[in-house]
Amino acid sequence: MDIVLIPGFWLDGDSWNAVAALLRDAGHTIHALTLPGLESREADRSAITFQDHVDAVTAAIDAIDAPVVLVGHSGGGAIAWGAVDARPDRAARVIYVDSGPLAEGGCVNDELPVMNGEVPLPDWSVFEDDDLIDLTDELREHFRAIAIPEPVRVTSDPIHLSDPRRYDVPATVICCEFRAEQLRVWLDHGEMSELRLTKDAELVDLPTGHWPQFTKPAELAATILAAVDR
Repeated sequence: MDIVLIPGFWLDGDSWNAVAALLRDAGHTIHALTLPGLESREADRSAITFQDHVDAVTAAIDAIDAPVVLVGHSGGGAIAWGAVDARPDRAARVIYVDSGPLAEGGCVNDELPVMNGEVPLPDWSVFEDDDLIDLTDELREHFRAIAIPEPVRVTSDPIHLSDPRRYDVPATVICCEFRAEQLRVWLDHGEMSELRLTKDAELVDLPTGHWPQFTKPAELAATILAAVDR
């Protein structure tokens, strides 16, 4: 299976390396994307939009002559959903890593601190304690060393959706900082409408913080593999 890995904010394709190696060992073809504006800290990201990131994932799908599984971490989950909407006939499954799909008009997070027209990795105090579970001092140092500022419009632009066939694409939500039980409560209360409308959606627990590709890469790879096998 061709698996497209979409990083969350501040991360490039190499941030998936530990997970990608295990997926390749299992026989899959891995496409770990570096999205526009995340090529380096020196890249010009001033004009990069949320739709540019969706378009980059869509282009990656179009370059693959086979069905794909999309894996989106954090803000990458919303980008994956935009690509599913653009190519619902090409996606075999979408996997959300501590994330989920946005509804029409929603944005990922327009409350992150903006500096010099972009969104750098904030101080750790900006995050909830649950975000940082298992993120040791060594992992925090590594994360900050590789972090690239996020284009501000990727964080705040609204998503636009148009094809109801997106609900036919099976989905897996890998629940890390929030648990499947909590997510079911939110769904029962009418939240996460796009996930409620998805015809085949499963919730899987992987207890850790918000960055399991760093804190539990082997467990994350195994959970992705189980979803792909389905």
